[in-house]
Order: sequence, then structure tokens, then C-alpha cells
Amino acid sequence: MSRTSETTRKTAETDISIKINLDGSGDYKIETGNGMFDHLLAQISRHGLIDLEISATGDTHVGWHHLVEDTAIVLGKCFREAVGEGRGIVRMGHTFVPLDEALVLTVIDYSGRGYSIIDSPLTESDLGDLPSDLIRHFMETFAREGGFNLHLTVMAGMNNHHIAEASFKSIARSLKAALSFDPRQGESISSTKGTISS
Repeated sequence: MSRTSETTRKTAETDISIKINLDGSGDYKIETGNGMFDHLLAQISRHGLIDLEISATGDTHVGWHHLVEDTAIVLGKCFREAVGEGRGIVRMGHTFVPLDEALVLTVIDYSGRGYSIIDSPLTESDLGDLPSDLIRHFMETFAREGGFNLHLTVMAGMNNHHIAEASFKSIARSLKAALSFDPRQGESISSTKGTISS
């Protein structure tokens, strides 16, 4: 079973193309025009072992909001399509990730229901030109469009770069755990409803 997706979304504000392979080796090619955003997205690929290609352009003269939000929309749709019915997946995963003084806990339930609770004390320093609130907004939009429940709590941390990077690494590791196959499950779906896709 191939768990891949390729999606393009073009509006008057942005032009986003994303290609993913959930069962990859962590290869990535990411070009959004924002170095910090590229760096954070690369963590999803490398630590989730997800092959990821992202090309994103847009009306960044008005700020980064449209591009970051629309990238999250398209990435979420790609994940939802690649996961499909979710047959055989573990479904839930959690990870503690440290990065120097920062420590982040992420818990994911790939339930088909997009929801998020983000408890992160990010401020504006040391994030390049990526506004801190857009990091939270990306996570919320990604979870909603991807159809998974995301709880992320920053347990410790002072440096914004460390907190943000640990957060994306933690999301990646939790996604990898949730989307891995349980051999005892076989082709069944981990839900008493019999579906996580509708």
C-alpha cells in the first residue's frame, strides 16, 4: 500500500505544491522563502521519516500569514489523503523531545477529527522573520486539515528557537508513532466506529 500524496493549491494569495511519502526515509526539499519556516518543516520530514517536497510562494509583501496558513492547509490535506482509511495504524502516539533547556510533550490521535490544544510560551525573539503566533497557527491549521487531534505542551524552555524546533521534532516523532503499523491489527481500523476517515 502506497501512502503518498501530491497536492497543489493556487489562490490569488498563494501557490503551494506539496508531495509526501509517509513511508520515506526523511528526505526533503523545502522552499517557502522563509528560512526559519523551512527549518521547522524540515524537522517533520527528518524526524518523522517522511519524504517531503514543498514549494510555496505568495503575497509575502503583506507578511507571512497567508503563506504559512496555506502551507498548513495543503500539508494537512496531503496527510489526510496519504493516511486514507488508516487501516492497520497504531493511531495514537506521544513523544517527549528535549533540545538543550527546552522540553516538549506532544500527543497525537489520528482519529479523523482535527483538533488542537497548543500550550507554548513563544515570544518574538530568535525566530528569524517568522512571527511566533504563526507557529501556533500552523500547528492548529495542520491538525484541523490533517484530521488529527494534537496536544502540545512546552514543559520547559527559554530560547524560542529551541522551543519551536523541539515542538516540530516532537510533532514529527508523534506522527511517526501514530501512523506506524501495528502487526496485530492487520487490515482493521483502530476505532469501534470502524472508521477514522468519515
